[in-house]
Amino acid sequence: MTEKKKIQVMENIYDENKRIAEEINSDLTRKGIFCVNIMGSPGAGKTTSIIHLIGRFKKYTPFVIEGDIESDLDTQTLNKLGVKTVQINTGGACHLDAPLVKNAVPQLGADKKGILFIENIGNLVCPAEFVIGEHIKVLVSTVTEGSDKPYKYPLAFEKAGALILNKTDLIPYLDFDLDYFTKGFRALNPTAPLFMVSGKTGEGFAEMAEWLE
Repeated sequence: MTEKKKIQVMENIYDENKRIAEEINSDLTRKGIFCVNIMGSPGAGKTTSIIHLIGRFKKYTPFVIEGDIESDLDTQTLNKLGVKTVQINTGGACHLDAPLVKNAVPQLGADKKGILFIENIGNLVCPAEFVIGEHIKVLVSTVTEGSDKPYKYPLAFEKAGALILNKTDLIPYLDFDLDYFTKGFRALNPTAPLFMVSGKTGEGFAEMAEWLE
């Protein structure tokens, strides 16, 4: 009787993505470009936060890669502001990956030190699972989403190198428990700075722009 042997073959499906992300990161580092992966739900204020931050930079040139399932509305807005921006449309995919970013970076023509924002697809799940060449992940959350988000979507809050809590000017009008929100965030992430901002008034963005620079 032939002896049967069970062979387990394991390969990390993220290995190729990780390899390309490391290439992107090394290339950007060599050029003096700091890369920020902006994550958050649809409507959290990702593009608004980018606009407020780049308007307050004093030292470095901003660049943007805009990720959307469809359309280039945000790219049009940023281009009108004079910000060099490249569009990526995934056509349905719920996150950006490193190969998509690798194809987009050369289109920026970035030839000077700066800060590159990559606005990921509006989603609190998939973008947190993938590295795309960034030096830091920044999560944009908002008080209108509710104070339970760190408990429901822990990976995004755990991976964040900084957290933007947007629309804080609406706290007096909402049932938002800031202590509960902060406790959940700190249980997952004790060290990342939390910036409380208002996309409408611009409050809080100067401090974050200084921190990034």
